[in-house]
Amino acid sequence: MLYHPTIDPVALQLGPLAIHWYGLTYLAAFALFMGLARLRLRQAPYAQLVAQGLWARQDIEDLLFYGVVGVVLGGRVGYCLFYKPGYYAAHPLEVFAVWQGGMSFHGGMLGVISAMALFAWQRKRSWFLVTDFIAPCVPTGLAAGRVGNFINGELWGRAADPSLPWAMVFPQSGSMIPRHPSQVYQFLGEGLLLFVVMWLYARKPRAVGAVSGVFLIGYGCLRFMAEYFREPDAHLGLLALGLSMGQWLCVPMVGLGVLIWWRAVRSHAET
Repeated sequence: MLYHPTIDPVALQLGPLAIHWYGLTYLAAFALFMGLARLRLRQAPYAQLVAQGLWARQDIEDLLFYGVVGVVLGGRVGYCLFYKPGYYAAHPLEVFAVWQGGMSFHGGMLGVISAMALFAWQRKRSWFLVTDFIAPCVPTGLAAGRVGNFINGELWGRAADPSLPWAMVFPQSGSMIPRHPSQVYQFLGEGLLLFVVMWLYARKPRAVGAVSGVFLIGYGCLRFMAEYFREPDAHLGLLALGLSMGQWLCVPMVGLGVLIWWRAVRSHAET
């Protein structure tokens, strides 16, 4: 049985300025996105669009800006709507109290999708061509975020058999029972494994929308499985059919991904 190493959330203190590990993981996520997006520009069909002057490196920086705004706004609004709608309906001004914590991946994803739709509309480009571009570059950012969760000792897992070699005690949970290190599971699944699958799938020419569909399916399935090892939110617990809120939010995500992928492949086959 392992014990979570108590790590100071502040990585570096420069006078009154505190640099947190979680902030550094966000910077790592942005840097990884920039690097992978530049490689993505060399793949079809984007390499051809670059040669025609229809895409450029500047687009990557703009996409990152739109994505950051989308994930922050969407993540916060999604958390308030999905996880504590009653509380924030009674305390609407606290929606803006982001320093108190509370972000939802599914809300952040909806925010990014909306931001990409705005980007595509402004640049007069296909929305799915834009989301197909960013999808393979996203999982490494998710992996970086899970590293931050582990360092902070948050989003711990459910109780585990003490004989499990990697079962870990998280003192932050308020108990000394061994738990699944669900942050590590999600780092490996939604982060590294999903990145490998997405990058290998997207490196070959695909029907427009197919890459986006595979991302929704892949993330939704991996997150659904990881939720079986992650402690549900204390104020919600398990919902209908013994599933967590995260699992229920993954169900329409996977369904939408299957529909998008099927329509993309079908349309491509008919042309």
